[in-house]
Amino acid sequence: MLETVILIVFAMIGLSLLLNIWRLLVGPSVPDRILALDTMYINSIALIILYGMSMGTALYYEAALLIAMLGFVSTVAVCKYLLRGDIIE
Repeated sequence: MLETVILIVFAMIGLSLLLNIWRLLVGPSVPDRILALDTMYINSIALIILYGMSMGTALYYEAALLIAMLGFVSTVAVCKYLLRGDIIE
């Protein structure tokens, strides 16, 4: 039963990634695009963790943690660039 649920969740997260890509390309404003990119990071983390659960290994959890840290730092950097025009003062 767990394998079936994992496949269904893979499909749902894949659909949400496609909708995020659509919002990233069509988004009416820059903050919408930044939010779509941040949500794509979260969805990719969920996919990696789900893949790790299906394979039964803990290696993918470390990769998901790295992507989470990079996603946070990049979102902060892009927001700071949009507010001030430079990243490093």
